[in-house]
Amino acid sequence: MKAFRLLGLICLLSFFSVSANESVNLIKSKEVTVYYFHATGRCATCKAVEAVTQKALKELYGDKVAFTSINREKDKENPLVKKYKINGQTLLVVEGENVVNLTTEAFLNARKKPKKLESKLKLTIDKMLK
Repeated sequence: MKAFRLLGLICLLSFFSVSANESVNLIKSKEVTVYYFHATGRCATCKAVEAVTQKALKELYGDKVAFTSINREKDKENPLVKKYKINGQTLLVVEGENVVNLTTEAFLNARKKPKKLESKLKLTIDKMLK
């Protein structure tokens, strides 16, 4: 009978040890999300920023980096619009409290130099994932 109790205690301790390790791994994992805030009426550059960003994220990271497009005019009450104080077209890369605004680079490069925007996205996201 003592052998069964000892075996049960060992199994229980092993379970808690594995659970603790899994919790540590979950805490260490980093989530990166890219948000693109836009207006209802969109010019060619606005559309290009979204298209280039989506394509780059899919090719570079698959499903590891989330992308969310938010119409800031239709969704004025979105908590993210308020949190990041959005009042114009904006491209943000976010990891926890770390926020990088790539709006200027996106609008300068999306149409004529999309590879430059892709490179900037990659550089920014890779730093966050380390």
